[in-house]
Amino acid sequence: MKIKKIFIEIPTWLGDAIMATPAIENIIKTYPNAKITLLGSYVSTQAFANYKNIEKVIVDDTKKKGNRYVNLYKLSKKIGKVDFAISFRRSISSKLLLFFIKAIKKFNYRRLKKNQIHQVIRYNDFVNHVLNLQNEVGDLKLYYKPFKYKKPTLGINPGATYGSAKRWYPEEFAKVAIKLASKYDIVIFGGPSEVDIAGDIEESLKSAGISNYQNLAGKTTVSELIEKIAGLNIFITNDSGPMHIAAAFKVQTYSIFGPTRYKETNQWNNLNEHIITKNLDCAPCMKRVCPLGHHDCMNLIKAEDVLKVINE
Repeated sequence: MKIKKIFIEIPTWLGDAIMATPAIENIIKTYPNAKITLLGSYVSTQAFANYKNIEKVIVDDTKKKGNRYVNLYKLSKKIGKVDFAISFRRSISSKLLLFFIKAIKKFNYRRLKKNQIHQVIRYNDFVNHVLNLQNEVGDLKLYYKPFKYKKPTLGINPGATYGSAKRWYPEEFAKVAIKLASKYDIVIFGGPSEVDIAGDIEESLKSAGISNYQNLAGKTTVSELIEKIAGLNIFITNDSGPMHIAAAFKVQTYSIFGPTRYKETNQWNNLNEHIITKNLDCAPCMKRVCPLGHHDCMNLIKAEDVLKVINE
């Protein structure tokens, strides 16, 4: 059968969507003449700008108003008939949407192995399994041009959308930035919900007499965020979507992990990544908020730990 039209639902979170890019690249390479309709959250779909073969991008707003199930049915009609539909999500809504879509074949994401492997491999294995392919896993792919900074630049990303347990402390980020300010200009990143955290870091920099910084928290589009991170010389970040942006461009990265499984979600194929974690017995708990109340997996990581790895 000649594949002419493909529907792909990508993960909701930016980081997960980026980790799915090698698998999606392999779909495109396998069916180079097929036209793709892409569905996802506003944030995740922005990562796929300039991708080959993507004919239509739909932002999923079925939760906004009205009956979700009716909205999903209407969305399926908007997508139209396709040769195959594939979703990288496991939610009930995704299964229902694929049920509504007219497609010769339909595939909902599922984990094929119970053992701990990287999420990028999971996504690629899933595509290989359902489409009967043997494509190897490539690099993360974002088709953006890196921003050109005038001077060597350090980016810091104190936020993490999933929950507070994944966030290292603003005062520790600030201490690292202050120590490195003589070597690098500093850019503080963050989404709209992380403006306060970024503001705390900015105040610490001001108090230390540091002026060569920009606070971009809440001020960038997703496209601008990708371009700005891509052009950095060095990046210090929590386990987050921006961490995976940096991975796609092989940026020198210092990734701080606490409650999450770094073997599954650290930067993919970036030899310039350095993982900083305390490997506590209670971690990884995978909770949004520390269930024990002490948050030691992040609390015990200090600025000196990060600076030591950077200096090495």
